[in-house]
Amino acid sequence: MVVRRDSAVGEQGSDGGKKGAKAAKKATENASGRKAASGEGAPPGGTAGRSTPAKRAAPAGRAARAESATPAKRAPSTARSSPAKKAAASGKATATATASGARRQESRTALVRRARRINRELAEVYPYAHPELDFENPFQLIVATVLSAQTTDLRVNQTTPALFAQYPTPEDLAAANPEEVEEILRPCGFFRNKTRSVIGLSKALVEDFGGEVPGRLEDLVKLPGVGRKTAFVVLGNAFGRPGITVDTHFQRLVRRWQWTEETDPDKIEAAIGALFPRSDWTDLSHHVIWHGRRICHARKPACGACPIAALCPAYGEGETDPDKAAKLLKYEKGGFPGQRLKPPQAYLDAGGRAAPPLGAG
Repeated sequence: MVVRRDSAVGEQGSDGGKKGAKAAKKATENASGRKAASGEGAPPGGTAGRSTPAKRAAPAGRAARAESATPAKRAPSTARSSPAKKAAASGKATATATASGARRQESRTALVRRARRINRELAEVYPYAHPELDFENPFQLIVATVLSAQTTDLRVNQTTPALFAQYPTPEDLAAANPEEVEEILRPCGFFRNKTRSVIGLSKALVEDFGGEVPGRLEDLVKLPGVGRKTAFVVLGNAFGRPGITVDTHFQRLVRRWQWTEETDPDKIEAAIGALFPRSDWTDLSHHVIWHGRRICHARKPACGACPIAALCPAYGEGETDPDKAAKLLKYEKGGFPGQRLKPPQAYLDAGGRAAPPLGAG
């Protein structure tokens, strides 16, 4: 048997050429595969040229789609973490930071100028400002001031006429029956404590000062029931000696105007006294207190009716609508009676009205 070898056809034998046909088919497939791999025999832009890059690009495309899909899933979570509340909180924090920055940026000179301008403006608004306690002499003023603790000046003014009618001098009050005095002072509240104070005060005046009210701060604060506030009321209004009266209204307004951040009355007195000439202290006290009682209230200041709104860093804490703010005004600014039964003529000339006596309304 003769065997013929052919590299292209393969090996043929006595089986009728089946093996040779299979070998030829396989060789053809291998050659096609090599050409396809090398790009030979494929037309430009043909299928063979595109198939391999497409298959290779598929994983990259899927990865890209997966990456883009991941943020999309997280988007709702991000949106939920940035609601309007966060924006409002951020805005509020920014406003607070700005306000605190503005306070820090105000120089000492600028503070002094602003404070004094406010006082000048208030002097034009309240040219008739005065102590709102009725009195005819230093003894009546010091007793009335002691009684004004934890009550209104109006209630004190309605009570003291009967007290001074029966006990007109320190000697009379020092010798008074406590129970009788308590009955007179009952409308003032805390009448037992106040009775002890005014009787003890009167005894000290008789024993230590010959029945006269002393005109020195260091002597006044030694008297029963008399602190620096009461002493400055007496010194400023009975003796004409300047003093700053740090009552609840004064404390509230000077902090609201950012004249000081102090909360202790003595420290407030020192801080505010340093902003003004000594000669202004008594009238300054009247202006601030009157404004606090009539317009710049504790709970709901009438910002929309305030004559110094442009100078006030706290503008907007209260009612800013002018019509609504006008309804919050008190005493003569709101068309109502004042606190004194016997106010100065200047007050009456400016349209003020005397307060009614006790039991009259």
